[in-house]
Amino acid sequence: MKDAIFGVLLAIQFLTRLPVPVACPWNAGTRRWAARAYPLVGALIGALVGGIGVLLQPLLPTPMLALMLLSLWVALSGGLHLDGLMDLADALGSNAPLERRWAIMKDSQVGSFAILALVFHLAWKAVLLWALLEAGASPWWLVPVAALGRLGGVGLLVWVPAARPEGLAHAWQQSLGFKDLVLAALLPLAALVIMPSMAWLLIGLAAFIIIYGLAMRRAFGGINGDIVGAAIEGGELWLLMIAWSWWSFAMV
Repeated sequence: MKDAIFGVLLAIQFLTRLPVPVACPWNAGTRRWAARAYPLVGALIGALVGGIGVLLQPLLPTPMLALMLLSLWVALSGGLHLDGLMDLADALGSNAPLERRWAIMKDSQVGSFAILALVFHLAWKAVLLWALLEAGASPWWLVPVAALGRLGGVGLLVWVPAARPEGLAHAWQQSLGFKDLVLAALLPLAALVIMPSMAWLLIGLAAFIIIYGLAMRRAFGGINGDIVGAAIEGGELWLLMIAWSWWSFAMV
């Protein structure tokens, strides 16, 4: 039970900027429970952003509300996964040999491909949030999007091996197996009872992680922490696209 509690707190500390004034132990048990809690923490982020969105929706014009929700979304996560997206963009954009791509990913300097990836990624997220709100979707849709985005990160950690025996991704993987992915998926699967339309998001997420995982194995021979972070950001963007498509066409 202690490992489970510390694992949830560890996931909150790692994935958000929410204050957790507890020193959580870093061991195999807490890492397993932290990974299992990834979707729960995503749901927490989505609930905070969505709840504020519901309160402010009658007061703000839609474009301003969409930008405010995105700003809060980024602030709650501390831009953690955006950093991985930028590092990955610089590495892939270089068209360099494998060793050079790894060196670029580890470099703290930000290149032009990173800036372009960040700008277009946030622009697409903002526009999709705007379009979703305009289509009549509730801000509460951010709960499954944020939860499933982090479930995708767990799926990647379980399925695709670390490219090198170092770094956070490798450390997490030493404690994870298929059982942990199943347990992490229990919350999203249970939510299907309340929101059956979320099945489209689950199917879309599975397709995204499979394609992304295969691409990363080909490009880098495996994954690292930056690649997992970029998967969470990319997964959220893809899920927003699916949600907008469903609301714009299926609902009509």
